Amino acid sequence: MYDVVSVEERNRPAVAVVNEGFASDARSAGSSRGMPGVRFVATSVPCESSIDKDIDAGITAAMDNIINALTKPLSAEEKSPKPKKVEKLSRIVFRGDLEETNRFFYQRGWTDGLPIIPPTEEAVEKMLMGTDLSPDYILAELGPRAGKATVEKIAVNAVMAGALPTYMPLFVAGVKALIAYPEYGYLRYGVSTGSWAPFWIINGPIRNQIHVNSGTGALSPGDIANATIGRTMGLILKNIGGMRKGVEDMGTIGNPGKYSLVVAENEEDSPWEPFHVEHGFKMEDSTISFSLPNISVCGGWPYGSDDEGILRYLMYNIKGGGGCIILNPTHAKVLASQGWTKKAIKEFLTEYVRVPGYRLGKGMTALPSGLRGDRLPVRDTDEVPLIRNIEDIAIVVAGGPGAHIGQLMGGVRVVDGLFSCWGKTTMKIELPNNWDDLVAKYKNIVPTYSRY
Repeated sequence: MYDVVSVEERNRPAVAVVNEGFASDARSAGSSRGMPGVRFVATSVPCESSIDKDIDAGITAAMDNIINALTKPLSAEEKSPKPKKVEKLSRIVFRGDLEETNRFFYQRGWTDGLPIIPPTEEAVEKMLMGTDLSPDYILAELGPRAGKATVEKIAVNAVMAGALPTYMPLFVAGVKALIAYPEYGYLRYGVSTGSWAPFWIINGPIRNQIHVNSGTGALSPGDIANATIGRTMGLILKNIGGMRKGVEDMGTIGNPGKYSLVVAENEEDSPWEPFHVEHGFKMEDSTISFSLPNISVCGGWPYGSDDEGILRYLMYNIKGGGGCIILNPTHAKVLASQGWTKKAIKEFLTEYVRVPGYRLGKGMTALPSGLRGDRLPVRDTDEVPLIRNIEDIAIVVAGGPGAHIGQLMGGVRVVDGLFSCWGKTTMKIELPNNWDDLVAKYKNIVPTYSRY
């Protein structure tokens, strides 16, 4: 739709042909680019169809509508659409008890389906204690609806998610990470059919100050920091950016990771330099890093507890294109004791994760045949590396005792194709002047379980 808008802006008639399931998405895309009346024709052709008869039937049925859309004179409204009148909004959008407020917010599409904490004036003011920035300061314009991410709007979504004021510096840095590299494609992939989920890695002293879990069950529910940091960023993308499920966010299957996918690195028990130091920050810096794995988080057992067993497991099971490998401290120390650095592990996997060329045929992938450039096979039986660059792999040390290895599949590259380029959207977290007082106030908010 963006291409159609671009053509129309050059005074050339254009019409988009879209699958009928994407009609709402098409309207939103045109509207977000200032052409709410840009024309499109919905067809019955299945997405990415390779069945000729289905394609022919769908296009034949739609052809008259396509011709009509290209030739019919524009209506007065299409020539000069009238902007919607927006009355000055009240600071109070609803009055009611907790159940009534949740129903009101949910029915207007402002939640992620889980109950929210009402963002009262008092609660938002308390959240704003976590930053020295002015409430009306605009941090970013977030797509696809070009929403203005003011500090106050960020605080509103943080309250709704149940976050603490000590997390506010992470949300400010997180929003900056979303727009740090426009070519990184959070907008493109966040609304795609691929069900990509925001993944956040937290490093530095702030991990322990606000109790972000890096140990047993780091990606599990149960920790307020991990849960609400990810949830807040998801609500920001939806309520400010406008990534609404089934309207702009067209993930075919969806992804539970969109609720919250947050991990802190266990820097104390890691034998290697932390993720943020690996990417140019100082040890004493606190950072938040952003990426977009696609659909799957999985775990598995290595083939042995030595370095060969661990690396052979990774070599035979890592998804083509790379992703984030989460090694527990035990495995990390075994590898380090045998001389393996993070870089050496990445180089090993980049070199040895291979498949025969015939596995890259049309039946195996929708990616273009030229994706791998000069690494294409001469014969179908030649082996081809599945990981193009060591930057397609991230290694983070986290997790508790046990033998499992975690993998987050894929991501998005900054340059030169698809998949991950880790560390490119790592942001330093700036702390407010009252940070020590805030940490002291909320330091005891931790779960204490009964012992049997």
